[in-house]
Amino acid sequence: MADRQFTGKHALAVFIAAFGVIVTVNLVLAYSAVKTFPGLEVKNSYVASQQFDERRDAQNALGWTIRAKAAGGLVILSITDRAGNPVEVAELDAVLGRATHVKEDTRPDFAFDGTAYVAKAELGKGNWNIRMVAKAEDGTEFTQRIPLYVKG
Repeated sequence: MADRQFTGKHALAVFIAAFGVIVTVNLVLAYSAVKTFPGLEVKNSYVASQQFDERRDAQNALGWTIRAKAAGGLVILSITDRAGNPVEVAELDAVLGRATHVKEDTRPDFAFDGTAYVAKAELGKGNWNIRMVAKAEDGTEFTQRIPLYVKG
């Protein structure tokens, strides 16, 4: 029986197979990244950057602290002032979704119960985000992303 030898054809086949796997994995990952990209945050980042300091300073002047928790089929969003008192905002728009994709994004119907904003939401375990925009009585916008971790 003749001994098999590793020839140039074998080396070429191994080389093509290895790079074929690498290229295939890269294409799958690139497709997944583009498919799950939620979109743009702002239409024109240059224009948004010109007003960033003003908006940040106005938001910080409100002195609000935001906390979120999920319990018993509810999402509870607490907005408090510097003294720890609950704040009732003029407007509240919030999107609740996963940190990694937009498939499960919803707009909870938050209602102020006198101490916090409460909405029904059945959340699976893991990381969630609440992307909220609240408007103070004086018209100042308060924008924040609040991480929310749900234990399983």
